[in-house]
Amino acid sequence: MDLQLDGKTALVTGASQGIGRAIAKGLAAEGVHVAIAARRIGMLHELAKDIERGAGKRPVVIETDLRQPQSPERLAADASQKLGRIDILINAAGGSRAVPLDAPIEKWDEGMMVNFFRLRELSHAVIAGMRQNGYGRIINITGSSEPRGLNVAASAKAAVHAWAKGLSREVAKHGITVNSLQPGRILTEQILRMHPTPQDRADFAAREIPMGRFGDPEEFANVAVFLASPRAGYVTGTVLAIDGGMSKFAF
Repeated sequence: MDLQLDGKTALVTGASQGIGRAIAKGLAAEGVHVAIAARRIGMLHELAKDIERGAGKRPVVIETDLRQPQSPERLAADASQKLGRIDILINAAGGSRAVPLDAPIEKWDEGMMVNFFRLRELSHAVIAGMRQNGYGRIINITGSSEPRGLNVAASAKAAVHAWAKGLSREVAKHGITVNSLQPGRILTEQILRMHPTPQDRADFAAREIPMGRFGDPEEFANVAVFLASPRAGYVTGTVLAIDGGMSKFAF
């Protein structure tokens, strides 16, 4: 299937590793000119080389720290200027923030800021251009709705789901879709810290994952690339788990 992505542009945050990296490579393979953004500039340059080796257009590399004030507005402006426009936004920055019951408010503020507020600010910063062009795809990489304990990121990602649903209703008439993807146990740096040995991963998969294995970042990226395409123009406001069947609730 031709995904009709050739010539589109995309900004991918959290692109230095894991899911963000895989999505950037997947988009580039479909002819998308990507801007890749993260704090670890060296890893971004390595990704840029990988994309070029795969015959993709050399990405725009942007070092950014979304924890800083005004960083979403600066990033949106920089990427728009260098790409010409932003058709697709992949919000893949952020990460787990497990906390104890008595965690100070600063821990909650930081986790909510990174995993929700900055994501929302960046998305709102690119919408004007998408609306003007009559095309936009915003894809948020979120997290489980079945947390195993207190985690600021889980609360932040739940906020993303509610915000994204509301936003999707506001912007659909402009050709913009907004969707959220929930990773299960995808083999990324974060997951390997949680499950450091092959035996640990095998035991967990046998116990918790109907597919019986962890997922690869490329498998996750395939879904994101489809949702970024014109082919997925009637899919918006959704929350989709990519977890090998691990989530237990039907809704």
